[in-house]
Amino acid sequence: MSDDSPRTVYLDYAATTPCDPRVVEVMLPFFTERFGNPNSLYALGRDGYRALEAARESFAASINAASPTEVIFTGAGTESDNAALVGISQAGKARNKGSHVVVSAFEHHAVLEPSHFLERNGFEVTQVRPRQDGIIHPEDVEAVVRDDTVLVSVMHANNEIGTVQPIKRLAEIAHAKDAYFHTDAIQALGKLAWDAVDLGVDAASFSAHKIYGPKGVGALYLKRGTPFQPLLMGGGQESKKRSATQNVGGVTAFAKALELCDEERDTETPRLEALRHRVIDGVLALPNSDLNGARDVPRLPGYANLVIKGIEGESMLLQLDNKGIAVSTGSACSSGSLEPSHVLLSIGLAPEIAHGSLRVTLGRYTSEGDVEYLLAELPPIVERLRAMSPVYQKMFGSGS
Repeated sequence: MSDDSPRTVYLDYAATTPCDPRVVEVMLPFFTERFGNPNSLYALGRDGYRALEAARESFAASINAASPTEVIFTGAGTESDNAALVGISQAGKARNKGSHVVVSAFEHHAVLEPSHFLERNGFEVTQVRPRQDGIIHPEDVEAVVRDDTVLVSVMHANNEIGTVQPIKRLAEIAHAKDAYFHTDAIQALGKLAWDAVDLGVDAASFSAHKIYGPKGVGALYLKRGTPFQPLLMGGGQESKKRSATQNVGGVTAFAKALELCDEERDTETPRLEALRHRVIDGVLALPNSDLNGARDVPRLPGYANLVIKGIEGESMLLQLDNKGIAVSTGSACSSGSLEPSHVLLSIGLAPEIAHGSLRVTLGRYTSEGDVEYLLAELPPIVERLRAMSPVYQKMFGSGS
């Protein structure tokens, strides 16, 4: 690498995180000498089973599940969301609990797409929009939950703007109508202290690669007694709720990653909050820029989503990438689309404004120097793009 090559600054922790070396260390033996199928009866298999159940117990303790049996390991957060939406709704409907489902309008597509599947299969789905502050307000959910509502699903923390939702109160509203409550907690896990009993949810989805664990491992918390129809059928693993040979190494790594997040949260949270404030202040110093979601609402410590008006977010992303800076303009799972973010549209942004979004998400390995590098490189990029933008000229004239 030449001396004039740009430094690499990763500021997209909401998309994925690097696997912590301490996590890799506990995972690797299960791909070599401890490779046994945990469902086999001989010694190698029993070793795998013990490791699997130890990870389940550790994970259950971290989220304060009433029993380790309430933790089902899956292959991804997307699978967990799909399983919860479809599995609970169909099982609840079969028990005559109704066929009405409520979801928020700014859910991840892993919730929105199965809700559309349910619509195509006889369910009625109501979407609740967040307000401009980025919050799903309880009274808005209460207004649409009905006697025939079987499931309410609202994410704990939004993956694009980072706002934290009042999950405990929303679960109470669902339960008042005898409906079940699911939350996509994939972004919240590890960053917030997570307590299944205190929150009162019936189901929650999690993913390892968002908390410095490996990709391809997820978990579903399913409270005992919650009706559930499994998506994957076969050998009956995971208490007959998710058939497939378990990824023992991945599951063990997931539990370790969560353990490390729990241990380091008290020091990591204020550090990331300080860096987040610096990002927000630095970007808002640019004329005609705004923060998406209110600044004074609960927000994940390392998440900032801003709109820089009059430019295309994709062009900004690519020019930052040329400087070695990795950021996002929206959800990584839909980054190939030129459509404006449905999350930003849901909080009231016009499409031409939403196109200029910049998502900066910070994590364990983000330094003050990384943030300052971003804030030094961003203004000239914005100035160049605005100078070429007829949209910006139309909006604001020749001034920057």
